[in-house]
Amino acid sequence: MRNINMDVLRGIAVLGLMFMNAYYFGVFEYGYVTSATPSVADKFINIINLVFIDGRFRTLFCLLFGAALTIQLQRWQSIDALHKRLKVLAFIGLAHGFLLWAGDILFIYACAGWLALKFSHEPNDKIVRMGMLFLLLGALSSFLLAFIEPELLPVTRDSAAFLEAYNAVFSSYLAGFMSNMLMFIIMIIAVPLITLWMAGGLMLIGMYLYKQKIFENGLTREQLNFIVPAALGFTVLRLAVEPNTHVLMVALAEPFSWFAALAMATLYIHILVKYVKNNPEKCLVLQQAGRMSLTLYLMQTVIFLVCFKVMFPEWVLSFDRINYWLLIAGVVVFQLVFCKVYTQLFRYGPCETVWRKLSR
Repeated sequence: MRNINMDVLRGIAVLGLMFMNAYYFGVFEYGYVTSATPSVADKFINIINLVFIDGRFRTLFCLLFGAALTIQLQRWQSIDALHKRLKVLAFIGLAHGFLLWAGDILFIYACAGWLALKFSHEPNDKIVRMGMLFLLLGALSSFLLAFIEPELLPVTRDSAAFLEAYNAVFSSYLAGFMSNMLMFIIMIIAVPLITLWMAGGLMLIGMYLYKQKIFENGLTREQLNFIVPAALGFTVLRLAVEPNTHVLMVALAEPFSWFAALAMATLYIHILVKYVKNNPEKCLVLQQAGRMSLTLYLMQTVIFLVCFKVMFPEWVLSFDRINYWLLIAGVVVFQLVFCKVYTQLFRYGPCETVWRKLSR
């Protein structure tokens, strides 16, 4: 029987990714850059991001990916079939990263999936221990690497450094393409240092949560008594170091974000599982989105690239957070309507169909 809860969660995760990814389709290395005098709304949305969004949906996606690996392994009884599926995903990710957008997560997920599968047959207690160990290793790497560039100056849209980067990226399509390739090479270098351990650790924890039937029943009271304080505690710590340009505070921000995101994403799972209760009649359009997550993820890249790199490059210099959110809301509505219409005609999304055929 298909796990409807996971479909809904995956739909929420892929749509939620836009609320952080959208900022990085302009000048990738800077992401969102505030105006010299940010509005109250800008600051408020930033707090909302830090509490409910930053890393939460990426983490949720990793947990779901780990759970899906467990389901597929149980169904196929063949780790070689999963390796081939991950290999195809890696090539899709490389093409996506080099040709379109350096923020690709598919290549990272494929590599982390290979790592997680090495521990898939271990007892549950070892799986969760290894997951936490990998997260700690990634957090330590992130913490130490932050000290490489100790001088951190605040950047606004009228800063010389940002305007120079903007002009370099938008001077021509070739310049933008070469800049993206360079950024993706840097991202690939970071994979074995940080992101592989983070994503692999989260996938192992996702495997553990699935085997503990968290995706079917939600958390127990004892688990909630641990997760809720962890979510609040790490979120408060993350807020405490924001904003700050001191190198130590910057170094601590990423690890705090990781563990706050893990606890918060686990709470999201619990809340949605208790609401949906594996009922195929609930959140139908989100179920459809969850079954087409690869298509929607790649479609988001195309939409935002057309907006920020082709049609309206000036948006990068004028958009506040509220403008990004309004744009994202429009894309969410478009993708949900697309899912509603498409699934009446076809069983699998177009990119899912390609992935399945290439994985045979």
